[in-house]
Amino acid sequence: MKLRHLFKTAGSGLRAHKGRTILTILGIVIGVMAIILVMAIGQGAQALILNQISGFGSRNMSVEPGRQPQGPADIYEMFTDSIKDREVDAIKNPANVRGISAVEPFVAGSATITYENETKRTTVFGGSSLFLEMFSVYPEQGSMFTQEDILQRASVAVIGSGIKVDLFGDSDALGQKIKIKGKAFRVVGILPKKGQVSIMNVDQMVMVPYSTAQKYILGINYYNGVLVQAETEEMVPVASEDIKKTLRELHGITDPEKDDFRVETMQDAADRIKIITDILTLLLASVAAISLLVGGIGIMNIMLVSVTERTKEIGLRKALGATRSDIMTQFLLEAIILTLVGGLLGIAFGAGFAWLIAIGFQKFGGIAWVFVFPMSAVILGVGVSATIGLIFGLYPAGQAAKLSPIEALRYE
Repeated sequence: MKLRHLFKTAGSGLRAHKGRTILTILGIVIGVMAIILVMAIGQGAQALILNQISGFGSRNMSVEPGRQPQGPADIYEMFTDSIKDREVDAIKNPANVRGISAVEPFVAGSATITYENETKRTTVFGGSSLFLEMFSVYPEQGSMFTQEDILQRASVAVIGSGIKVDLFGDSDALGQKIKIKGKAFRVVGILPKKGQVSIMNVDQMVMVPYSTAQKYILGINYYNGVLVQAETEEMVPVASEDIKKTLRELHGITDPEKDDFRVETMQDAADRIKIITDILTLLLASVAAISLLVGGIGIMNIMLVSVTERTKEIGLRKALGATRSDIMTQFLLEAIILTLVGGLLGIAFGAGFAWLIAIGFQKFGGIAWVFVFPMSAVILGVGVSATIGLIFGLYPAGQAAKLSPIEALRYE
C-alpha cells in the first residue's frame, strides 16, 4: 500500500475518536511546553545575568576574602577577614601589582534607616566614588562624598531614588539627616532611578564612606572586598596574577589551593555563571522531559485499546490484501502523528508563555528580561516527541500486525 494511503488511513482512524485523540495529544503538549518554557526561561536568566555582569566593565576586578568553594562544605570558608588595610595597601603598591589605575575597598551589611517616623530596612554599602563610577552611576542631585570624607569617617550618605521616596516622599532630601543604627547621617546625594545594576539595586541603596561603615555601622576592621580597575583590558590578566602573588606572599601561602582569597575578573564570573545556568537548565529540562515519558505511556495504552477496538477492521484489511508491514506502518504513523502534532502545539504554547513571562518581568518587575526562543529546545521537543511516538507505537503496531485475519474477523 502506498504511503499516501497509509497516512490517509491513519488520519481517518484518529479522527474517528476525536476526544480520545485530543486527550492523548494533550500529554505530549504539556511535556514539550514544559521543556520549551524551562529552556527559554533558563537562557533568558542567563542572558540577564551575563548582561548585568558585563555592565561591571571589562577592566574591573574584585578581590574577595575566602577561597573559592569546591563544594557545599566549603561555603563557610568564603566568609573570612583575610582582606584588611595592609592587603589593600599592598595591592595599591605599583611595585607589587602592575597596570592598575584604581583600588578601593568596600563593605556591605543590612541596617535599618529612619527619618522622623519613617523606617526602612535595606542594604548599606560602605564604598567610595569608584564603586559607582565602575557602574556608570552618578548622583542626580547633590554630589558624591569625597576621599576627605572617607579619611575623616564623615557621617554623610548618598541614597537611591527608592529610598528617597520611601523616607521623604515628595520632600527635598538633600541636607536632611537620616539615622542608621542610631547615628545621624547627612544626605549629600541622590542617585537616579536605575533599578538593578550588576550586583546591586541602585534604587534601594544607601552608600556611606567605607571607613564610616566599618566603625559606626558594622563594627569590623576588615573588608568584604576590594574593587580593582586595570589601566587597559589587556592588563587584566597581568594585574590578576600580580594580586594573587602579592597576597600569597603577604599571607605566607605556597599552595594556590590554600588561598584565603579569590580574584574575580568579569570573564571568570561570566564563565562560572554560564556553566551553572546551563547545568540548572539541563536538570530542569530533564525533569520536564519525564512528563513526555508519561505521555508516551499514555499513547501506548490508547493505541493498544485502538488495536482491540479495530480488530475486525484489521482482519478485513488483511483479507483484502493488506500486508503485515502495511498494518504495522499504519499504527506507527498514528502514534507518530499524535506525538508530532502534540510536539508542534507544545512548542507554540511554550514560546507564547515564555514571551508573556518576559513581558511580565519587563513591565511589572522592572527587570530587563530578554525573551529567548532556543532552537535547541525546538529540535529537542520535536525529536523527543517523534521518538516517543515511534518507540511507544512499536508494540501496539506489532500486536496489530501479528493478528491472524481469520481470528480477527471472528473477534467479537
